[in-house]
Amino acid sequence: MQIIRYANRLEIRNPGFSLKSQDHLGEPGSQLRNPKIAAALYDTRLAETKGSGIRVMRESMEQAGLTPPLFESDRGNDQFVARYFFHHFLGEEDIAWLAQFKDLHLSEDEAKALIVVREAGAINNGTYRELTKVDTLTASQSLRRMRDAGLLAQKGRGSATYYVPTERLLDSGLCSNPEALSGEPEGLSTKLDGLSTKADALSTTPEGVSAMLANEQDTQRKALLNELPGALAARIGAIGQRHPPGEVCDAIVEVCRLRDWRAEELAILLQRHSRYVRNNYLRPLMRDGRLAMTNPNEPSDPQQAYRAVATDQPDLPAFVPCPARTHPLTTNLAAASVRGCTAHREFAR
Repeated sequence: MQIIRYANRLEIRNPGFSLKSQDHLGEPGSQLRNPKIAAALYDTRLAETKGSGIRVMRESMEQAGLTPPLFESDRGNDQFVARYFFHHFLGEEDIAWLAQFKDLHLSEDEAKALIVVREAGAINNGTYRELTKVDTLTASQSLRRMRDAGLLAQKGRGSATYYVPTERLLDSGLCSNPEALSGEPEGLSTKLDGLSTKADALSTTPEGVSAMLANEQDTQRKALLNELPGALAARIGAIGQRHPPGEVCDAIVEVCRLRDWRAEELAILLQRHSRYVRNNYLRPLMRDGRLAMTNPNEPSDPQQAYRAVATDQPDLPAFVPCPARTHPLTTNLAAASVRGCTAHREFAR
């Protein structure tokens, strides 16, 4: 665990992303990585299992008049980051700073988001929802509106999309304190400094291009990991370069139960070359009948994908009914019934 103090905030970074979806942080209940350790801490009263810690932190920051804390569950880097700002939220200084954007007719929620961008240097859909208590669609529309107004620049794609301040905000005194936005690569777990808005920061050297490609793959991997359930994402994230092939194959089958996956997507997810994934995992799994191509008639189809075979579970023996007359117990019962009926008729006479 790391505790880092910046000029405008305190960051706490913990290894391991949250198994609980970021949309449900602060709601009652916990999802435990190690139930045995959690039970021991609970019994010794060093921890609780109610899942109320984040809610209490939010309420405490609000009561103190501070900017709401921000929480980031980063599956790509397998860490959880909590950010606590020293800034008094929507004070006189904030109101005066926002006045320069009055021609844009920002809503109260959008004004709050700009304050957070000024302090944190980035914002995404989850953070906007956490800050304003709106739904995903409303958050996306507001962020796009500020992007179209030239206040934010969009980075990433899909569920890994985030927004950074533009030159217009920078020229508006966004970063009056140079230490407000960390210049260190690990200052923000989304590695914002790797994507600069200045043209001269984009290197034309092979090393610079390689760094950009690596950052793009990291963004894509985060988006793919976000599609997986928490426990499965943790299982995939724990796979190293020398992981046992059998365990990797089992994980691939579980992933392919969720939807059809292309080899290139699995390669990004597993951090391996797509050819290696095909030769060492996909082909053996198809030979074993655990995976199948979505387009088997055209194996070289550029959009070829793979799905888990439904019959991956062990087959149960077929039920074969036994002829009733061949069973001795059934035969004896039938004979006894006949004798009973004959005796009844004799008695009736």
